Amino acid sequence: MASKYLRILSAAALAASMAFPVSAGAANAKAQPAKCGGASWYAMSSKTASGERMNPSNLTAAHRSFDFGTKLKVTNQGNGKSVIVRVNDRGPFKKSRVIDVSKAAASQLGMIKSGVGRICYEIVG
Repeated sequence: MASKYLRILSAAALAASMAFPVSAGAANAKAQPAKCGGASWYAMSSKTASGERMNPSNLTAAHRSFDFGTKLKVTNQGNGKSVIVRVNDRGPFKKSRVIDVSKAAASQLGMIKSGVGRICYEIVG
């Protein structure tokens, strides 16, 4: 009798885990709260650390540790403009910066001309 209840409970737990999957990015999100710091933008023609070709027209970013595919809301502290980017690369490699964004993301953030800016980011979705 107890094994029947255990099987039912196990099946219910499995169904619940399939209904509400936790992505690696979401699990990583719990480890790091919203953060602020320096940012820059970059455009290159080679492959990113995730293996995909860099496309400056895509809304992407480089972060030192977030899982590839993690989506971040990045807000320019100077003008309040925000954009959602997807992490597909590693960086930045300058200690004073917390994130690098693609040219398209920098354009939406209003930081093309300056090349750098102070931003805050948080994980979304």
